[in-house]
Amino acid sequence: MAPNSLFAILLRSPWWISIGIAVLFFAVSHALLSPELRLFGAAGGLPFLGIGIVACWRQWRAPSPRRIEQVTLSLAAMSWPDFARVLEEGFRRQGFAVERVQGAADMRLQRRGQDTLVSARRWKAARHGEEALQSLQQQARSQDAVASAYVALGELTPQALRFAQEHRVQVLQAPELAQLLRGVSLPSP
Repeated sequence: MAPNSLFAILLRSPWWISIGIAVLFFAVSHALLSPELRLFGAAGGLPFLGIGIVACWRQWRAPSPRRIEQVTLSLAAMSWPDFARVLEEGFRRQGFAVERVQGAADMRLQRRGQDTLVSARRWKAARHGEEALQSLQQQARSQDAVASAYVALGELTPQALRFAQEHRVQVLQAPELAQLLRGVSLPSP
């Protein structure tokens, strides 16, 4: 789905907006169309109803801003061995087999015969550049990994963000880490 399509925008918006559009389709169809055409007019709202349900489900499951802040502070205070253990546990809870590797990537995730390489060692850096993502992508390509992920609590440069989008490198920042580590015991900051 294109990031700026109507449905992509609605998925990022509050769920009730999509549901409201679906109700509007139904009301306008009922008010303006003849009885034999009302059902067809109202059916135009079904995609919006579906998007509203998906958005509601995603937003209900998303971590709160307070939880994101707590996770960020806790992760920023960790040493690399502790952070790696917590991250491994989060990935295992998602159904991945986790193996430590060397190079630009720190972990190899395996699920259903497909590999994902994860670079996480620089998670505390305040700013992340394109070079680290390029190295990760090169290692993923050389090892036939189907995906790659980069973990960063700090911000990515505009070039790094563009590179991640163009090469489909998943960037795991505070909100994604809070979601991944749901249910994982973290030390208090």
